Amino acid sequence: MAEPEIIETRRFSSPARTPQALAWDGNVLWMGSRDLRRIYAIDPKKGTVLEEREAPGIPWAAVSTNGTLRFTIGEGPDDDRYIRTYDSASGFGEDRIACPEFTGSYLSFDGDHLYLSQWYNHRILKLDASGNILRIIEVGAEICGHAFVDGSIYILRGKEQPNEDWRIARLDPRQDTPEVEDIAVVPFASRSLTFDGEHFWSNYRAKDMIISFGLPN
Repeated sequence: MAEPEIIETRRFSSPARTPQALAWDGNVLWMGSRDLRRIYAIDPKKGTVLEEREAPGIPWAAVSTNGTLRFTIGEGPDDDRYIRTYDSASGFGEDRIACPEFTGSYLSFDGDHLYLSQWYNHRILKLDASGNILRIIEVGAEICGHAFVDGSIYILRGKEQPNEDWRIARLDPRQDTPEVEDIAVVPFASRSLTFDGEHFWSNYRAKDMIISFGLPN
């Protein structure tokens, strides 16, 4: 029996190549281009750019947090990872939080705390305001995005090599040892995950596309 797949609802061309970071903020999508090191506010209905700004490094991930955005930024020759705050009025803040071991990529937010995933360590870290680790959640596979929806964490997990094999899964962080449940196959090389209240969104970075989708019943 074939595994169920996500249900694609829409796709449009990214306004810049290599779309990497992606976050839903109220009524706009924020995308970060890996190669151009710029971020873009996008009208999701038209696919047009509303705002554009240079990032202080590679914008690997983003999440909306109580009226501001947080980005994972790769900085310096070693691509050391830091979390920076951004708002449209003042841009990127000077303050930054070092990611544990200077590694980490995708972000989610539970309303109080940031969660940072580490791709090769197959885990999600719950962080305090200073970037200290409060909790480690093992996911059991490489992670290319995660988002909170109704108290659960939805995760894009799988293997990049050799064939970009990804699934969307779910776990309940309220459990002491959360069980990760695969839900559906994601049939493209996804990067980042965000939720607009109705549909999920992810980047198909290799094709410079942004895609929204739902889950099978």
